[in-house]
Amino acid sequence: MTDFTPDGLVVGRRVRQLRKARGWTLQDLADRVERAPSALSMLENGRREPKLSLLHALAAAFDVPVGDLLGTTPLDRRAELEVALQRAQDTALYRALRLPEVRPGPRVPTPVLEALLGLHAELARQATTRQATPEEARRANTELRALMRERGNYFAQVETAAADLLRRAGHGGGPLTERDITAMAARLGFALHREVDLPHAARSVIDLKHRRIFLPHARDGRGHGSRQVALQALGHLVLGHAEPAGYADFLRQRVEVNYFAAAALVPESSAVPLLRTAKAERDIAVEDLRDAFAVSYETAAHRFTNLATEHLGIPVHFMRIHVSGAIHKAYENDGVRFPTDVTGAIEGQPVCRNWTARAVFSRPGHSGAYQQYTDTPGGTYWCTAIVEPGESGDFSVSIGVPYAHVRWFRGRDTPERGTSRCPEGPCCRTPPPELAERWAGSVLASARAHTHLLAALPPGTFPGVDDTEVLRFLEARTPRLGAVGLADASG
Repeated sequence: MTDFTPDGLVVGRRVRQLRKARGWTLQDLADRVERAPSALSMLENGRREPKLSLLHALAAAFDVPVGDLLGTTPLDRRAELEVALQRAQDTALYRALRLPEVRPGPRVPTPVLEALLGLHAELARQATTRQATPEEARRANTELRALMRERGNYFAQVETAAADLLRRAGHGGGPLTERDITAMAARLGFALHREVDLPHAARSVIDLKHRRIFLPHARDGRGHGSRQVALQALGHLVLGHAEPAGYADFLRQRVEVNYFAAAALVPESSAVPLLRTAKAERDIAVEDLRDAFAVSYETAAHRFTNLATEHLGIPVHFMRIHVSGAIHKAYENDGVRFPTDVTGAIEGQPVCRNWTARAVFSRPGHSGAYQQYTDTPGGTYWCTAIVEPGESGDFSVSIGVPYAHVRWFRGRDTPERGTSRCPEGPCCRTPPPELAERWAGSVLASARAHTHLLAALPPGTFPGVDDTEVLRFLEARTPRLGAVGLADASG
């Protein structure tokens, strides 16, 4: 049974309305329910949580069902305004201004309440539409990563949505083809169009008015990127996304459509039996997911993090690391300690040279998967990594688990071992004392600036996308007709 917590603000306003409708004072009601008037005053103002025993006593005094006190909507417009103002003043946004609280008592005229709520709405609008600074983006991403950790990176509603669309499109199993994706779009009432001149900052543009989805041409012959981008666009539609309310909402949508695409490319119903069989045989390998569903290693690794904890009981971490050592993406629910900045963000932080994710770059030719045990202050982890090319250089994609779970994986017999004290103590970024002493005061180095970490995303309806460019793109493809589009920013 799920515990039910009454909404104290709404209950309080209902009690006040019922009391006044009967012409009772607080003392009159207090005498009927055998409570102190001060306690009832705090209840009516939403400052005391209503207990079930008191709710039953109040319902008996008013001669109404208890359900009338627990309804989700206030009794009248005035009560609705009072509740809304109290909630607006309780937000972190308003508290940060350090302004006094306005008590929405009976002497405050209704037009004043309406004006105050209008000001609060505008304050919230301006806060959510300002351009996303790097700090804002990093904080939002940190909060989202905490949610993913809490859920074991498994989102049942997205799994269900992907499985339902596959079923409706008649997908019979095996690798998802372009024809399957076209059928999925058709089931949603949309047509796919591939364009060579898609707005440069958008990875897709959805014309909701004319039910068209514009996509870039595939960049590789296998179509991995092409399929994923198309499925991400479909994910926006299936998951009911609208214009993002702010940068945090934009990031949440990105995570959800990436998850949706992976769930369609590697369906839960097919992948879980394969993984369970591999676990029983102590032969789990991300490469098997990659090959079975004809996806990239990174997609297979992401998908493994979705399913490993939920279905196999295995905690796991994932990293995508640039050859320079900087983290581009990472996820963990196995206790591994990633390097972070003061906000808790991991993006752009340097990974220890002794971790598998970086040690893999030292292998000649970067061929095949590389496994290694790494002793860290938080315990020993086994990881497997592969190097893949990227637009800005090579990247490693790695999956790791605590030592207690390595028995389920192929490659556990590796002799490779490393030791890392990062980020707690001196390790790979601290030069040997004799080297530091020999060069002390004799070196100046200029860092290569990563401008994407310094620049704010351009403001607009969709962060990072030029609204004018998107609308002109749609207008050029819709003669004499206006168009409304949903754009997904490149990233």
